[in-house]
Amino acid sequence: MEIQRYWSIVRKRLWLIALITIVLCTAVGYYTSQQRPTYQAAAKLMVYQSEVPGNTSSAPDAGAINSNILLIKTFKQLILTPRILEKVAAAYPDLHTSAGELAGKIGISSVSETQIMTVIATDGSYARAANMANAVSKVFQSEIRTLMNLDNVSVLNWADPEAHGGSISSSPAKNVAIAFVLSILIGIALAFLLEHMDNSVKTEQEVRAKLGLPLLADVPRIRNRDLIGPDDSERTTMGARGKPNVTMDA
Repeated sequence: MEIQRYWSIVRKRLWLIALITIVLCTAVGYYTSQQRPTYQAAAKLMVYQSEVPGNTSSAPDAGAINSNILLIKTFKQLILTPRILEKVAAAYPDLHTSAGELAGKIGISSVSETQIMTVIATDGSYARAANMANAVSKVFQSEIRTLMNLDNVSVLNWADPEAHGGSISSSPAKNVAIAFVLSILIGIALAFLLEHMDNSVKTEQEVRAKLGLPLLADVPRIRNRDLIGPDDSERTTMGARGKPNVTMDA
């Protein structure tokens, strides 16, 4: 059956599959264990409708809301500009970071069709990530008044530096489990590839399959102990070129 044939190929290369699995899992486990945990903290901003003098209506203006939603696209790009990030680095030296480093650690997200914008900071320390998110939010809220003559950004939620946020880094056990499955698949694929490239004939079944002829004789491998006669005084050993030498005890 084909299944038996496939299993025989896997069993013949089982050592190779085991070797690949051990090496890959060990490498992934070691690499993951050496990585520092990574944390994320977020502060939420809201772009709201500015009050119009003389307007006593409490109903929200749909046009103003749509304008604010469109403004978020501009704000998301503006926050990450050197003008904002350099002011953050200068105003908060305790962060011990530059504008360039902030650009790589700060991300901005928003939910479609809403006025909510989230400032996300990533760092090896949760408290530091929270302070980064808060600093960027505060500086942006202040600078937007100067840059665009707008005062329609408020902070809904500050990131809490005292909170204990969970690490977003991959779990070592999870990485090793993934590496285990992938290494087995790679090993099996390599085993079939080597079998496909191997044209040698090793068994009588392969001879019959390749030649399509019945087996007429089977010559077993002869060992030295198979040539020892029934008489203990007669010793038979293999000489040069495989010829038996018979020695008689006196």
